[in-house]
Amino acid sequence: MNRIERAAKQQGGIEEGAFGLHDTNYNRFASMMMAKDDLLREASQALEQAGIEDARREARLLLCWATGRDLGGLLSLDGVEPAQKSRFAEALKRRLNREPLAFITGETGFWTLDLETGRDTLIPRADSEALIEALLDVCPDRNAPLSILDLGTGTGCLLLAALSEYPQARGVGVDLSPQAAALARRNSVRTGLEKRSVFLAGSWADALNARFDVVLSNPPYIETGDLAGLMPEVVQYEPARALDGGADGLEAYRILCRALPDLLVLGGHAILEMGIGQIDAVSTLGTENGLREVARRADLGGVDRALVLQSDG
Repeated sequence: MNRIERAAKQQGGIEEGAFGLHDTNYNRFASMMMAKDDLLREASQALEQAGIEDARREARLLLCWATGRDLGGLLSLDGVEPAQKSRFAEALKRRLNREPLAFITGETGFWTLDLETGRDTLIPRADSEALIEALLDVCPDRNAPLSILDLGTGTGCLLLAALSEYPQARGVGVDLSPQAAALARRNSVRTGLEKRSVFLAGSWADALNARFDVVLSNPPYIETGDLAGLMPEVVQYEPARALDGGADGLEAYRILCRALPDLLVLGGHAILEMGIGQIDAVSTLGTENGLREVARRADLGGVDRALVLQSDG
């Protein structure tokens, strides 16, 4: 038991275990005065005991959020004010309950953008940046006036990242969830891209009667039977509708590949994200619907994450 836990237990307010999980005198406990290094050390220990990876980094990021500083600014921080300590303690309690860091802070980074996050969408992940890298490969002219469609837009991360790289491009993001579409609109304003983007709520299959140079999509691709085995941060907090790809994980791709020929211009590209081991099956679905595979792109872990299909008419 660390010093935080001992002090709280002496007040009769916490059971054995990680900080904050069983605290009944939480407000009194959170107001205890501690130095920055003590806060970080004991928070790191609690996070590590809770099974959270990279506990030291997570503790620093939580303290950054609580104090309104970035990591560089945290180094020069002399002391933590009582209100900041309380905010940090509350955030730590939420993280120990396995709530994702991005939902606690309300923001996350993707590509070169800083985006708002919320419980109505998946949290943008670095793996998805492989789609933007694939787009840059197949469309090397950064001044091209591309028209881009993002299906299942979520936070808008894919469309907004693409628009940030192509200053003459315009795009539409579609999500079944009105709340997700509203969040993506806020992110377009946050990133200064609202004049070149539109976000709509609707079904992928019938959302638009138009053709695009590029279609981006990160559809649900987790097999239904595998959902329960995901990390607690995912299965307990992120929306199941954005994860569940059906019995074989390919349900959304069947819908997408049937729709893509009517959504792409001649020679247009669809760039799709997928899970481990799915790329050959999705490529076959594309071929069956008149699309041709032209490229694959691996993520930083070496997993084939992005598939590029082209419309030949």
